[in-house]
Amino acid sequence: MSRDLTYFISDLHLGASYIESPREHERRVVDFLRSIAPRARRLVLLGDVLDYWWEYTTVVPRGYTRFFGALAELADSGVELHWLKGNHDIWIFDYLPNEIGFTLHDGIMTAEWDGRRFLLEHGDGVGRLPTSFRILRRLFRNRFAQWLYSFLPPRLTIGFAHGWSSHSRRKGGQMKLPADQADNPLVEWAEEYNMTHRQAKVDYFVFGHQHILLDRELQAGGRVIVLGDWIDKFSYGVWDGTSFSLKKFDESGESTSC
Repeated sequence: MSRDLTYFISDLHLGASYIESPREHERRVVDFLRSIAPRARRLVLLGDVLDYWWEYTTVVPRGYTRFFGALAELADSGVELHWLKGNHDIWIFDYLPNEIGFTLHDGIMTAEWDGRRFLLEHGDGVGRLPTSFRILRRLFRNRFAQWLYSFLPPRLTIGFAHGWSSHSRRKGGQMKLPADQADNPLVEWAEEYNMTHRQAKVDYFVFGHQHILLDRELQAGGRVIVLGDWIDKFSYGVWDGTSFSLKKFDESGESTSC
């Protein structure tokens, strides 16, 4: 069986305190990773894969053993892995990329696959964003702030981070989206991008972050895909070399079209 498919997945939020059965949640993700192994050419993880991760110099945070192992199996078998930082897993540095074997991206990733241009981003760094979110995003990526934060004990930081995540989840996140998605900020940004890059238009913009499923044709050409999440949708994207589709991975291990 040839490896001819590219898979896209985002917003797994592994380890989140609001997920009822963390072990079952991780098992479902691992089952998905093993199911794609025979045909996966590459896998792109578009951020918020972990609900929180702080990478210490000499200490590894507990958890995610089966998930990391399944990713390592894919990498060892020759699958090309890419991980884009989200707003929950910002603080991945060099340990996981080196140990597992993936390429880490912070911000926009562009690629040309099978003669098509792709632009990928978690979704928290482009488009209209609240001022408060922009400030926090800049602070979390500030090297000096990260250095200061590294001196705090893990018992304090891990509890604080998961508490903040749960509070944000209860409040509906940082972004209020219109019910009909008519003026989705990611769609607006992609539309403007292709209008101003006429000589190098993007065929597929792929995002996470918003926790919705979206497949929208742009007036300027190209499509915008938002991948959903693995909290209640269990959705992912597939590129087969000629077309892009959104699918769901159900509890029985079967994939169905969205």
